[in-house]
Amino acid sequence: MTKQEAAGEPAQWQPPEGSWASSAANRRSMLGNRNRDTAPELLLRSLVHAAGLRYRVAAKPLPKMRRTADMVFRPVKVAVFIDGCFWHGCPEHFVMPKTNRPYWEDKIGRNVQRDRDTDDRLAEAGWLVLRFWEHLEPEACARTVVDAVNARRQEAAAPNQLGQPDPAAGRRRK
Repeated sequence: MTKQEAAGEPAQWQPPEGSWASSAANRRSMLGNRNRDTAPELLLRSLVHAAGLRYRVAAKPLPKMRRTADMVFRPVKVAVFIDGCFWHGCPEHFVMPKTNRPYWEDKIGRNVQRDRDTDDRLAEAGWLVLRFWEHLEPEACARTVVDAVNARRQEAAAPNQLGQPDPAAGRRRK
């Protein structure tokens, strides 16, 4: 019995039409990956929530943008992304797969390009974008998020040039 047969794969595995997987095991592994609620996201959200901040999860920062941020603080325009080292090409940890290399080079390259485009579009709309690699210390990331949100809240509450507080600063959604 071959290793493939022992793993439940036929000796000559054929991917389903349209699949790029190089093996049945690879396909199962990739299908099992989460696109939200990963362990690093859950830990960061827990720490930020414990610090007293509330946020939207997996939400679109901009209504017409087809991309979601992991955490969104709409009133102060802060978008938080926790990027996986593999999927976003971490310079410290990313290792290009040996199998199906052209596919992965293109895929990871598109992901990085989309990340930069997202950052640019949000910055143009007045958003602060915070990106963290999944391997970073969650406590340090949480402190950065809390400090950024609180700083933005203080800016919004500061009086304008006429000495009047910003009328939008005190509004809250019900």
